[in-house]
Amino acid sequence: MIKNEPYTIAGIQQIGIGVENLSEAWKYYIDIFNFDVKILDDNNVADIMAHYMGGKPRQKRAVIAINMQGGGGVEIWNHLERKPLKPAFELQLGDLGCFAAKIKSRNICQSFEELSKKNIKILGEMSRSLDGKKTFFLEDIYGNIFQIVEDNYVFCDENRSSGGFVGAIVGCKDIEKTSVIYRDILGYDKILADESGTFTDTTALPSGNRRFRRVLLTESQSRKGAFSRLFGQSYIELIQALDRQPNKIYEGRYWGDPGFIQICYDVRNMKALEKKCTELGFSFTANSAVKQKSDAESFEMGDAAGHFTYIEDPDNYLIEFVETHKIPILKKWGIYLNLRKRNPEKPLPDWILKMLRLAKMKPGEVK
Repeated sequence: MIKNEPYTIAGIQQIGIGVENLSEAWKYYIDIFNFDVKILDDNNVADIMAHYMGGKPRQKRAVIAINMQGGGGVEIWNHLERKPLKPAFELQLGDLGCFAAKIKSRNICQSFEELSKKNIKILGEMSRSLDGKKTFFLEDIYGNIFQIVEDNYVFCDENRSSGGFVGAIVGCKDIEKTSVIYRDILGYDKILADESGTFTDTTALPSGNRRFRRVLLTESQSRKGAFSRLFGQSYIELIQALDRQPNKIYEGRYWGDPGFIQICYDVRNMKALEKKCTELGFSFTANSAVKQKSDAESFEMGDAAGHFTYIEDPDNYLIEFVETHKIPILKKWGIYLNLRKRNPEKPLPDWILKMLRLAKMKPGEVK
């Protein structure tokens, strides 16, 4: 039975990145982006997503980690029984799917200096984004592109310039069709910019000097939910190539292969969300409750538990929804956070969320 209350989206929970060597990649992302607080470490068979992986379950390891200064976390996902397949072509701006992830910085000049000293491949110079704020792009050692954007919100001050993920650049064939998901389902109801032409901030990106339509979206109201204060505000930039035919970033490859495999949102009341998605023509394509035989049961994900589902956008890029039921606060003492009976709109107290720091990892502790 569908509950009468609406669903709640607390924000971007994580952005998934497929890698070839999880421990190596996690150490790297701790070093450059401070994703050093472990939320989940799951070494198991991925069977619910089998139809996105050649029609069969695949052994995998996945880690979710966050930066305590705020923003969404990262899910690092590694196929274990097959060699992950890289794209057969160089990704171009406007290709279909998540082209770049946005990282927040409260001091973007400091972030630029710090990352430059780490011999990170900076793409171009500091410039101004669609909303007029300072920005720059970089490419990691795996070929993934990130945009560093100005965002002054800090959840837990750890004397760092940058935080976690605050959004993504998503290529699409038709912005109007794709925006239905982000506006009407995900709540990005405020247009910060809608421009067409050529742009100075993207010229250093592959095909970045060509013509595009770019729409930058955010929320007009603060998010609600248990983790909303940790995640903070987020931004989705939809980009449409106007003078070339874009490629699907995951064409001919499996989910979990290298690249940005999904954008994931933290939700409550999955049944109400499913009803909304179905009404708008975006039915769930994967649902952990199907395996559990009941949506009242949690799906175990390492030391965490919850209910996860997926939809596809009009270009078949995946968006994930996770209703978190349990996460470890201090595993060795058996302390877990149970979220199932809380008010779905009420943020968790800051002191509880800050206890997540007890799971902080140093690069040398990563295995």
